[in-house]
Amino acid sequence: MEMIMDIAATIVAQMQKPTLAFLIGGMMLAACGSKLEVPEPVYKFVVMLLLLKVGLGAGISVREADLVALAVPAVLAILVGIGIVLIGSGTLARWRGVSHMDGMATAGLFGAVSASTLAASMAMLDAEQIAYEGFIGALYPFMDVAALVTAIVLARMSAARKAVAANAVGGTITMGGRGGTGSCFDGAVVRGILRDTFQSAAISALVLGIVIGIFARPESVYNSFYEPLFRGLLSVLMLVMGMEAWSRLSELRKVAGAYVAYGLAAPLVHGLLGFGAGLIAHHLTEFSAGGVVLLSVMAASSSDISGPPTMRGALPDANPSSYVGASTGLGTPVAILSIPLWIALADMVIGV
Repeated sequence: MEMIMDIAATIVAQMQKPTLAFLIGGMMLAACGSKLEVPEPVYKFVVMLLLLKVGLGAGISVREADLVALAVPAVLAILVGIGIVLIGSGTLARWRGVSHMDGMATAGLFGAVSASTLAASMAMLDAEQIAYEGFIGALYPFMDVAALVTAIVLARMSAARKAVAANAVGGTITMGGRGGTGSCFDGAVVRGILRDTFQSAAISALVLGIVIGIFARPESVYNSFYEPLFRGLLSVLMLVMGMEAWSRLSELRKVAGAYVAYGLAAPLVHGLLGFGAGLIAHHLTEFSAGGVVLLSVMAASSSDISGPPTMRGALPDANPSSYVGASTGLGTPVAILSIPLWIALADMVIGV
């Protein structure tokens, strides 16, 4: 009974946070027939600023980290981010009735990282006096960007396949000068999708911020402009996404159970994947037990900051009520509640 009360309290606390509160507020406005609307140019400007801020913060973190000690955990974080998206691609995105685009956007958010969940886990480790590496904060962009880009590329490749199949004549498809069956999907198309993905406004802003954060010294503008505006701009974005989500809520009624099941189970499965990667880093580089716990938490968490604007910009056809609702509404509470599990597991396997 106590566990049920804890879960309910955590869910209520998440609903009171700006990310989910403004999303629900937007849905309520749309349900009431409100004429409120944010002009598209303003919306695009808000998304650009948000992603530049996320990229700058990630780049600064990477620049200030010990790159030698960071290398192995960073590679493993990238692999975990990609692995989580592949798991989502083979489960949720293939669930009967679930739109593949919605499933991949959801998998991308679950593969990306919640900075607030990571901060909560660090505070918990500090309270327990469990040591961890100082560069841990610099690991999240590796998992974050890897997951988001992988989800976007796979979603676009699937959409391209469907478009090619729809345009096929007599079951024969010719691509890149080569004929074949409907399953043919040559390298030129893949390269084109990768190029389009990295040239898209969302990924371009994110990558630019990371590069500037690593190779320049943007701390002054970051601290004086991007950081103070960030939460307010994010609330505007979530309001817009909430209004859009309401208009598409009917699409989810038949498959809501799929997102509930995924939102409850995925953080635990992903956390185990992160724990395994942490153990590999521990044996290769003496990565600390606290570091293993935090890598598990990063894998278990789902993005509430970088993910929504990236998906909204790169996959506009995906339904925000699916990927934001599953990740922030369910995934985040489960990830936070699972932190003691990863601490206990690390203590059992490594000793903290």
